[in-house]
Amino acid sequence: MRIAEISPDGRLLELQHAAYAVEAKLIGDDRIPPLRENLADLQAKPLAWLGAFEEVWLAGAVAYTETPEAVDIDRLIVDPAAHRRGIGRALVEEVLARAGTRKITVATGRENVPARTLYENLGFQKVDDAEPVPGLWITEYSRPA
Repeated sequence: MRIAEISPDGRLLELQHAAYAVEAKLIGDDRIPPLRENLADLQAKPLAWLGAFEEVWLAGAVAYTETPEAVDIDRLIVDPAAHRRGIGRALVEEVLARAGTRKITVATGRENVPARTLYENLGFQKVDDAEPVPGLWITEYSRPA
């Protein structure tokens, strides 16, 4: 697997929709904002992107924002055909390496047990549960500097 910086394009949008469709089923709610984005929306976001490639296949991606003090993982997406192969872990580990000693935050659907387990296994600690939209619950995590 090769991890490289990428720019949002049509295949990334397709991957994002496929990945968030799985999360929507896991959490029982399809009101996840990235599930509804179009390409213009995706490209307008001020996010840094890393893609995980197997040959030329984009198997997963992670998007984040950063400041001198902190890094926020905005989204982690893995092709459903590539689940349980370490792609999500490799992408998050790459962000951790790039973050250095900065604090890192991330949020995921409260009922998304695979994502929560991944973050917890990588040293993230639960901060809070939040309800950004009535009935849609997320769990917020932090990994201290």
